Amino acid sequence: MKIVRVKSTLYVHRLSRRMGDANSPAGRVKGTNCVVELETDEGLIGIGLGGGGVRPQIQALAEGLLVGQDPRRGYGLWQRLVDKHFKGGHDGLINDAIAVLDMALWDLKAKINNEPLWKTLGGSRDRSLAYASGIESPLSDQQVHDWYAEMATQYGFKGGKLKVGLDQDADLRRLGLMEQALRRVTDRPMLLVDANEYWSPKQAIRKVREMEERFDLGWVEEPARRWDFLGLKRVSDSVRSPVCAGENLDTLGDFLPYFHHRCADVIQVSCGMSGITCALQLADAAYGYELPVTLGGSPGNIHAHLATVMPNFMCLEVVDPEPGDGVFNSDVRIVDGWAIPGERPGLGIEIDRETLARQAVDRVPPGAGPSPFGRRRGAGLYEVPPTAAELAEAAKCVED
Repeated sequence: MKIVRVKSTLYVHRLSRRMGDANSPAGRVKGTNCVVELETDEGLIGIGLGGGGVRPQIQALAEGLLVGQDPRRGYGLWQRLVDKHFKGGHDGLINDAIAVLDMALWDLKAKINNEPLWKTLGGSRDRSLAYASGIESPLSDQQVHDWYAEMATQYGFKGGKLKVGLDQDADLRRLGLMEQALRRVTDRPMLLVDANEYWSPKQAIRKVREMEERFDLGWVEEPARRWDFLGLKRVSDSVRSPVCAGENLDTLGDFLPYFHHRCADVIQVSCGMSGITCALQLADAAYGYELPVTLGGSPGNIHAHLATVMPNFMCLEVVDPEPGDGVFNSDVRIVDGWAIPGERPGLGIEIDRETLARQAVDRVPPGAGPSPFGRRRGAGLYEVPPTAAELAEAAKCVED
């Protein structure tokens, strides 16, 4: 069996709600994704999702290193992709390209086995604990409460993660609203907060300590910049809550300071970190240090497959409990707050070809990238609250 061609299709889609964080409190209503297909000479197609801004790199890597190769040699092919960019490094754009190609290779391997990916990986359990992640900075207080109440009552989520960082009074108030909503289904909700690297270590310590006076936090996520491992350790040593970090790192090498200095109490793992292959390596490395891992949001909630084989797995982020964006769907289900991967072969992803063709674009449109506004002015230095214009933009409904 050989890979004979690669096809990539960039498309734009509407988000299920207006989403934003401390770096983009106005939020955005559109997203961009890429469907990557690796086709074999036997007609099987492996699907990868992501890498919307690196389509040329995806095509070049696949055509140069994957076409003509046996897709069953997944680990070796992943190593070829990584080794190709050894000199310049495979962080950043190259990482994103490798990640989506590796996803397609794993999808293909499980389809060759005619079984879901979690079985190909050797999963020992059929469900994993999940929490609801609103990415809700643009939402009003009432909308925050209502969204988490819906997540609790309809899907059984007993934990939620709130975006914080720009307005401490508002953050404390909205934490209370999220807790109140989750208490519809549990007496002990798991309350998580995420500052998206907006604070300095000293700012983080001051603000988190105040939150801890009123709430029992499950963790504080990215309280300082990703590369400031000494600052993260300072935060971890100074607050009661665990520090969760690593979401925006790309490779195992990037995580070595975290492990060496024990500056993160919970390690964030993702298939976006050089692919599923690297995510599994990271989980194993964290296991060696007795550190729990959490899996971030993923297209179609496909991280539910990976969670089944991670012995130190803690919980899974779910941004949308109904997995898909109209162009694709997956058979991962959320039941009573647990993510349950299905029985479709591979990742369980199905593509709606008509919708994909209708929403296809040649380039990422303005404001539709994963972080279209970059890092916010004043981050780590001084606080810049939402402006009147940002608040007005945030108040618009998703259909605008």
